[in-house]
Amino acid sequence: MQKARHNAIYIIFDYLAAAATWGLFYCYRKIEIEPVRLGFSIPIELDWKFYVSLVAIPLFWLLLHLMSGYYRNPFRKSRVHELGTTAMVTLVGVVILFFVFVLDDWVGNYTQYYKMFGILLLMQFVFTYIPRLVITTITNERVHTRKLRFNTLMVGSNDRAVELYRELESQNISSGLNFIGFVYVDKQDSYQMEKYVPNFGNVDDIRKIVAERKIEEIVIAIESSEHSKIAYIINKLYGLRVSVKVIPDMYDMLIGKVRISSIIGMPLIEINQNIMPVWQLFAKRFFDIVLSILAMILLSPIYLVLAIAVKVSSPGPIIYSHERIGQYHKPFKIYKFRSMYVNSEENGPALSKKDDPRITKIGKFMRKTRLDETPQFFNVLRGDMSLVGPRPEREYYIKQIVEKAPHYLHLLSVRPGITSWGQVKYGYAENVDQMVERLKYDILYIENRSLLMDLKILIYTVKVVFLGKGL
Repeated sequence: MQKARHNAIYIIFDYLAAAATWGLFYCYRKIEIEPVRLGFSIPIELDWKFYVSLVAIPLFWLLLHLMSGYYRNPFRKSRVHELGTTAMVTLVGVVILFFVFVLDDWVGNYTQYYKMFGILLLMQFVFTYIPRLVITTITNERVHTRKLRFNTLMVGSNDRAVELYRELESQNISSGLNFIGFVYVDKQDSYQMEKYVPNFGNVDDIRKIVAERKIEEIVIAIESSEHSKIAYIINKLYGLRVSVKVIPDMYDMLIGKVRISSIIGMPLIEINQNIMPVWQLFAKRFFDIVLSILAMILLSPIYLVLAIAVKVSSPGPIIYSHERIGQYHKPFKIYKFRSMYVNSEENGPALSKKDDPRITKIGKFMRKTRLDETPQFFNVLRGDMSLVGPRPEREYYIKQIVEKAPHYLHLLSVRPGITSWGQVKYGYAENVDQMVERLKYDILYIENRSLLMDLKILIYTVKVVFLGKGL
């Protein structure tokens, strides 16, 4: 709620800046540009087009700022980074507006185009950046003077945790961390951190603790003897909408493995879970929707043929649905053309295998070409899935996978997909061990995902469909 309110302040001022800029620029064109071309002054008429643009164009600017990621973390802004981001977005936006709305203006000579471009660029930047600078400066001052703090959980309980806690609490300029408690990694009779903040229990319960205590930041400060568990801890935290920081080893600093956050005093490594830039996330969702609608239209004749074939092949429904686990562990109903006989899992969940007698004849063909998955374009439109992403699994199998590979939880930080790198490279898994083996491809995708990577996977998937290289 606090984050939403603060973002609203930035959004309101950004909107007003864009509206003021466009209104003044409109008047400037009428007063300075058009009379030169016409040879006489003309009155400024604020017609309906002007008022529509005064609403639509600021919304265009808000969309650009949103896609740049500006509103992602309103309390942790660097004024230098803010300057660069504002300048870059302003340049991109002005170029778009200039070519869409200004280039067909009546002008006396082409130098007036340069003049209009410069005026629009300058006004938009100044009107946007000055309020941002003021708001960010005030916010940073409130953080540094401990008037604004963020609920923070310490992972660690002894020497390292106490050392970090004391240093951060003794700083004259605060970093905004408000330690409200800690969790321990290994159970002991007593913990040094209990002298300073409450003990919230074992790290195994950290997801529940984060939700109940409204934790915004987590700092991992465990002992050297506990380092073997750091991967387990990070896996536990993956997908949580909190900032996670750890005390770096010298090796981490030397190789520049992770970005150092701007915390004053003791350096901390910030675990960055946002691999894809915000604009790519928006673009990915846009393409998901557009391509899914297009696919459903183009595949409609094939849908009809498959529906008839499924119905004729064996008694039962045409579409099969059951529960899968999606992003942030949210369950949803997934849809497929039925490729097995009815009641194939009456004895409990069972993965398919080669020459599986439960699969119908048409089911074998659909699985080879992946056509059984095509109803999931509807899941994509609903927002449950994406075109590209790790394949969603059932809770029954997730529990078994996590026992062998805790890092599977990383996959739950993104929307599952109709196709995935693991599905393309490995195919269907026949048992949990194979699911774990396939996992490495999906982890590689998670840690390197981009629009280009998605495009490559889609191309490979189309190749699989046409060559029938599925299971």
